[in-house]
Amino acid sequence: MVSDEEEQKSVIECSMSYALLDENGKQVATGDCKGTINKEYLTVYPKFGSILPFHLRDINEIETENYRITLPIFSNEKLILFNLGHCFEDFLRVLTDLRNEVIIKDLLMNETARKSDVNMEFTCYDEKGNEKQKGEGKIRLYETGLVIIPQKGEVLRVPYSDIVNVSNENYSVKIGTELGEQYLFQKMGSEFDFFVKEFSDIYNELQTKAVSSLKALFPAIDSVSLRRVAAIMREGKAAKRADIETINPRLWQELEKRIATAGLNESYTFLKELGRQERIAIGFKRGLMGDLTGEYIWFLVPIYGGSEKGYGNAVAMEATEATGEESTGKATYFFKIVGRKDYPNFKAIEELDEETDKLIRRINRCMLDINFRREPIYLPDERLEEADYIKYKIALQRIPSLQLLRTMYIGRVIHSSPEQWKSDVIELLRFNLTTQDNAIKWKKQ
Repeated sequence: MVSDEEEQKSVIECSMSYALLDENGKQVATGDCKGTINKEYLTVYPKFGSILPFHLRDINEIETENYRITLPIFSNEKLILFNLGHCFEDFLRVLTDLRNEVIIKDLLMNETARKSDVNMEFTCYDEKGNEKQKGEGKIRLYETGLVIIPQKGEVLRVPYSDIVNVSNENYSVKIGTELGEQYLFQKMGSEFDFFVKEFSDIYNELQTKAVSSLKALFPAIDSVSLRRVAAIMREGKAAKRADIETINPRLWQELEKRIATAGLNESYTFLKELGRQERIAIGFKRGLMGDLTGEYIWFLVPIYGGSEKGYGNAVAMEATEATGEESTGKATYFFKIVGRKDYPNFKAIEELDEETDKLIRRINRCMLDINFRREPIYLPDERLEEADYIKYKIALQRIPSLQLLRTMYIGRVIHSSPEQWKSDVIELLRFNLTTQDNAIKWKKQ
């Protein structure tokens, strides 16, 4: 256990000069100083003036030019460090490394690393095949995802369960994700074989867990169905009814039974009647985050095609950590499928089906990225400044799927009583159709 005193010890200390600019770009302080970095803070100690501490998570990015380090801060201030002399390279390296560790800690929510860093070169491509980032860095394997730590640029995390293909040849590893992204890792040197083995072992463990959970849920499942369903439900991903029934209709029935025994049956049944049933999705996993021994189960119900009834353009989400009939689920969350002004322009149900499938993939990715926590989705911006939730602020800034869900978020309905919950659900759905402004969230009056 690391003591508070040890945690606050400086990792590096250098003499330098500084300038602090306010949100309007006006210089408000400057002079000679001592700069220190510990595991959480960069602190500037002017010769004469107020001490300036900056939490590493509040540094938006690190810019360097002509041996000057420019640090845009999320408060819209800007800190410039210069005249570091021979200390420049070491100070920059420590600042980059420790800031990355803070970001990783926030993004991974204290998840355990499975393999230490491997030096490599990487290239990332978006879903259209365009190069979006490349360079030298390190790769680290965690329990549920791999993390790319660039020497320059932002940390990237890829959940294992989002990976659809892996190839390794000519001493390089290439992976593709469900969202169409591609990642290429090269020049790992002597670490290559060890990395590939550990990566393969973790990847296989996830599939083994999915297979084990499915066998426990449905002991009579045949081996072919077991393999195919496990591939689309790894790590708790929600799979659509149509996809599961194509493989094995009885498995969908077992999943619906598990929804009922988890204490979610009343809300699920009500939403199911409103929803597009073949596109309902259910996900479940055991031992969430490794240190919990219960079961996590969740569902997504797309609701559209019923505008004449006063509802549509929504996906409902509910989740619980449950064992037997005990449930900790207390709210239902709703998201827009498309923009409110765009929704009336969709005349063909097939077009909405396609948009819904995209959103379900994004919700899956987001829930994996934030380890199934719901607070980062619904907390208002001002709450993210509170000490208990500041870790979510950095996740929001660096997880595109979370940014999207917060944009599409309509509101949540609390389970106060069954009658009140149903009434509030209908009120929220009608609000979503009659309100044109995408930014407005539903709140119970």
